[in-house]
Amino acid sequence: MAGRRVVVFPSSAELGPALASLVMSRAEKAISSRGRFTLGLSGASLVSLLSKELLALPQLDCSKWLFAFCDERLVPFDDPESTCGLYEKSLFSKANIADGGVLKIDPSLPVAECAEDYGRKLKDAFPGEIIPVFDLLLLGMGPDGHTCSLFPDHPLLGETEKIVAPISDSPKPPPQRVTMTFPIVNAAHCAAFVSTGGNKAPILKEVLEGREGPALPAARVVPENGELFWLVDDPAAASLTLQVERPGSGAKL
Repeated sequence: MAGRRVVVFPSSAELGPALASLVMSRAEKAISSRGRFTLGLSGASLVSLLSKELLALPQLDCSKWLFAFCDERLVPFDDPESTCGLYEKSLFSKANIADGGVLKIDPSLPVAECAEDYGRKLKDAFPGEIIPVFDLLLLGMGPDGHTCSLFPDHPLLGETEKIVAPISDSPKPPPQRVTMTFPIVNAAHCAAFVSTGGNKAPILKEVLEGREGPALPAARVVPENGELFWLVDDPAAASLTLQVERPGSGAKL
């Protein structure tokens, strides 16, 4: 791994443009070297933050981007719980995206078949790669330390064969979901967590500075040959004692 960087911003208002800058710099690098940019998305507060900041960029061109989802809830796209549905309204419908530029689950399938189908779509989109290697995965973290739909003490944390797995007993509703597993998450060229708000401070400290017992899911994101960023705001970073970067000190993502 190229090393973990923890970058702290005064608030999400300052974090947002830095996130967009990270996405655009990795997109430019990927397109110049491989002809396309592959981006894995997460939901929750990241949807509005990312959409707003990207659409504010006059040079935004998503015609060579491939979007996918780090996890998704097994609900129709018009359900408010659908991450894809939220991005469709806030970003996809407003950006120039090529036909086939968004890889989606098929929510009409039972959860196990849905995971298999989505896994096939990912593999078809990355021909010649045993495990698809994304240019950038944008990740969130729950107050319990989960990321994607990989929850503490869940059997899926030990999954080593499947790149996508079903989950029918999510401790956070809705219970049925499809999620990337650690083999694909840790194969990425770059993974970036976005974590904001004072309610994340205790768990962020556990994830970044260690804790007794098994490592929390978010702490297990360690790209084998890639970069790892934690972009956090001051309230979320309030309990940290480790050395962090701040944009004022010239931090360049």
